[in-house]
Amino acid sequence: MKEKNKVKKGKLNRQNGAIFESRVRKDLEAKDWIVSKWQNNVEWLEDNINRPPEEREGKLVPAKNKFRGKNIPMQLGSGFPDFIAYKLEYHCDDFTEYEVIGVEVKTNGKLSKIEKEKCKWLLENNIFSNILIAKKTKVKGRIVIEYKEFK
Repeated sequence: MKEKNKVKKGKLNRQNGAIFESRVRKDLEAKDWIVSKWQNNVEWLEDNINRPPEEREGKLVPAKNKFRGKNIPMQLGSGFPDFIAYKLEYHCDDFTEYEVIGVEVKTNGKLSKIEKEKCKWLLENNIFSNILIAKKTKVKGRIVIEYKEFK
């Protein structure tokens, strides 16, 4: 059986993560980014699982919906990264250029090994021009969003 404290803490962490995610979205929109939920994910081909990360072949697939339990709403399209954001870079009569970035929201700012591999693949395959990691920091008792570029 699961301990009640752990269940309660997990529920609270999920709520805080969702609140922080919406806060990041509002912050990006205030900075003139057009933000949307990213509903795709990188999937590694089965025969590549034993290869080193730099030799793996992947493909972009729609994110799968997650069943979270009886009487709990499904989590729809939880892709990686969390958001796609774009902003008008340059406009002239012949063409329009946009900057397109991915934004992953992590309260602690740390990506797992698999998430790092997915970021590398997304950048190498020119899906995004840049990927930002949004991290929660405290400055003088206030929560501030800090963006770190994935390299």
